[in-house]
Amino acid sequence: MNAYLIIREGSKWADVIRLVPGESATIGRAPTNTVSIKDERCSRNHAEVFFTQGKWMLRDLESRNGTLVSGVKVSQDHELQPGDIIQIGNSQLAFVHELTEAFPESGSFLKSSKPMGEPDAITGDLGEDTESVFESFEPTMITHRKDQSRFLDESDLDESDEAFPKVGRAAAKLCRLAFDLAKSTDIVSLANATLAGLFEGTGVDAGAILLRSQDNTGKRQAEELDVIASRSDSEHSYHRVSSFLTATVLRDGQAVMARNVMDDSDLGNRDSKGEILATSVICAPIRMAGSIFGLIHLYTTGADRTTDPEDLEFTLAVADTVGVALENMNKRQELAENLNQMRSENVQLREQLGVQSEIVGSSEVMMEVTQQIARAAPSRATVLIRGESGVGKELVARAVHFSSPRAKKPFVCLNCAALSESLLESELFGHEKGSFTGATERKIGKFEQADKGTLMLDEIGEMGQSLQAKFLRVLEGHPYERVGGTQQIKVDVRVIAATNRDLEKDVAEGKFRRDLYFRLHVLEIIVPGLRKRPGDIPDLAEFFLRRFSEETGRKLKGFTPRAMEELLRYRWPGNVRELKNVIERAVVLARGEYVDHTDLVLSALKTAGDTEIGVELANPKDYEPMSLADIERIHILQTLNSTGWNKSRSAGILGVERSTLDRKIRRYGLVEEKPRA
Repeated sequence: MNAYLIIREGSKWADVIRLVPGESATIGRAPTNTVSIKDERCSRNHAEVFFTQGKWMLRDLESRNGTLVSGVKVSQDHELQPGDIIQIGNSQLAFVHELTEAFPESGSFLKSSKPMGEPDAITGDLGEDTESVFESFEPTMITHRKDQSRFLDESDLDESDEAFPKVGRAAAKLCRLAFDLAKSTDIVSLANATLAGLFEGTGVDAGAILLRSQDNTGKRQAEELDVIASRSDSEHSYHRVSSFLTATVLRDGQAVMARNVMDDSDLGNRDSKGEILATSVICAPIRMAGSIFGLIHLYTTGADRTTDPEDLEFTLAVADTVGVALENMNKRQELAENLNQMRSENVQLREQLGVQSEIVGSSEVMMEVTQQIARAAPSRATVLIRGESGVGKELVARAVHFSSPRAKKPFVCLNCAALSESLLESELFGHEKGSFTGATERKIGKFEQADKGTLMLDEIGEMGQSLQAKFLRVLEGHPYERVGGTQQIKVDVRVIAATNRDLEKDVAEGKFRRDLYFRLHVLEIIVPGLRKRPGDIPDLAEFFLRRFSEETGRKLKGFTPRAMEELLRYRWPGNVRELKNVIERAVVLARGEYVDHTDLVLSALKTAGDTEIGVELANPKDYEPMSLADIERIHILQTLNSTGWNKSRSAGILGVERSTLDRKIRRYGLVEEKPRA
């Protein structure tokens, strides 16, 4: 039995497929199909046509958008009849037994000497007189295009245009008002925008937006009404809506319009002389979630101005729009509050878990440290972190770990200076039961605990030389044995070492193995001391103030200018650790709402020498020979100037007694320079 699928895409012929009994013709987006359709709405294997029991059948292959036959969606195997149109996406396939059913003049098509690729066959200009099975399935034509609705453009609304009736103008104004309300961020701006739209859409010259007062829970559920926004374009100020109209609207939930209300108890809009101010009044309820949230009160004051039922319709439509806008605003506020609460809880949980990988500080040197962390994190190489005690080397190590692919694996930290060499070996590699006195059971070492994760060794320079050899072997990837054991253990651990010692000097003096130094010194991150980055002191101080205020329940608002000046002037020999302790003590001792300089307890210790690597020496060519006395005089003068000639603080920084400093000031004839007027 002859059968064909005639394919048309848009207004062009695409192809003719001959159906052969015994062979299934598949249709889909994949190129392996018999009919390949390049359409996103077509599935890779969309449908198939097959011959069975003397009939041609169509089956949808559970496609995403379905298959239509003559406009009806196929839900099961469908028997095809000549003239059926199969619709898949934007493509159409006609099922016919003879080509004349698709091409009325197919004689020329079948017997023509022109190849199949000629335009009259494949691209198929249908012509005006052509009638085919596709006649009722014309392609979609775009008839109009517009970039923006004129309902949202006030300049397009001509009040004097009779062709544009009042109902149409009201609908356009309502559309534009709804657009403005959707952009409001608070209730007051929303109320003012509502009044502006109402005054434009009606003939009133006074009115207000009233909402229920907030109860103890903060929700607007009280019986009293608060005026959120009011407006009057007349010589009289706005007069509040009467209790009678308020009770009527709130009780019935319906908008009302009243005219020529003479009873003051009904209207309540009289001036001081007793004259009626309102000739026409509209009150409409603001409904939200099935309850009345407030009302809109509008009125006119002149005899020449009045309202009509269409104004009432418009006001009620605006009231319902305001209710939806308020409901959406409340939901946005609830979402924002929930998001802030979740963020706060997330920070607290991370602090409880000890995962404090956030580094506080925005100075240029800390930005460089952050960039070094980002570059080092993806690698498996060993990292050496160097810096003075208290600068936050462990925090940097945590940041490297939690920014690396090993973030979900263990992070284990061990201080090499806190244990003797024998105990340190047991902590690192573990021990077997009975391996030494007190070893009552097997212990898993830090290397095994950190398998697939990261092991941080703080104060690596304190490790003994005999242990350094075994440690180096593990770093090289070799297996090791527990103390007193014989089982070979191999682990996958990334090592991060930290130190405040000059390892190069220790290597030169034979205190640290040269080969271990080069094995550790692959990636290096230098953390500067706090005095090297004074711009981070305010951020760190505020960070610690918030933390300890929450822990102690104190309501401290910040630091006084004098206190912040003291924090910036201090040299911080203990670095960030000392700053943390100073702020914690100040939070406990503070007597006011702000931390004052009297609440700060700062030490008189000298700052440690710079241990950071990379400090360039002065150019020998710029060296100028000076005596020790001259150097001492210059140093004392600079120290006094830096402290504002605070002799007690200067003596503490210089490490001398106050009397000694006074004697040297007299000896060198040092005088404080007063600023010129």
